[in-house]
Amino acid sequence: MSVETFDVTTDAVVISPAAASHLKKQLEQSGKRAVRISVRESGCTGFMYVMDEVDQSATGDLEVHLENGLDVFIDPSSLPVLNGTRVDYEREGVNRTIKFHNPNVTAACGCGESFSIS
Repeated sequence: MSVETFDVTTDAVVISPAAASHLKKQLEQSGKRAVRISVRESGCTGFMYVMDEVDQSATGDLEVHLENGLDVFIDPSSLPVLNGTRVDYEREGVNRTIKFHNPNVTAACGCGESFSIS
């Protein structure tokens, strides 16, 4: 068995300026304080990303305060899966969507809802 270690003082999850701006606008509309990012077991390949609008962090969450005033909470149990992930807000055809660019992903299901890591 191997053990993965990482330093959470580095950028475990990076939020692009476009994503930060979009998420801040979403929070202003909902009246919530922050975005919480986590993963859960789901789908045919293993995990799915979960992004919730919340008023407070859960116990032990990594708290990130961005320059534009956006607060992001990251579930500590999700850090091994999320470590190194870049969250972006991208155009796909005529639509725009939040995208997770995770260097740990080794496979994804055909519908794009779930992924696995090695």
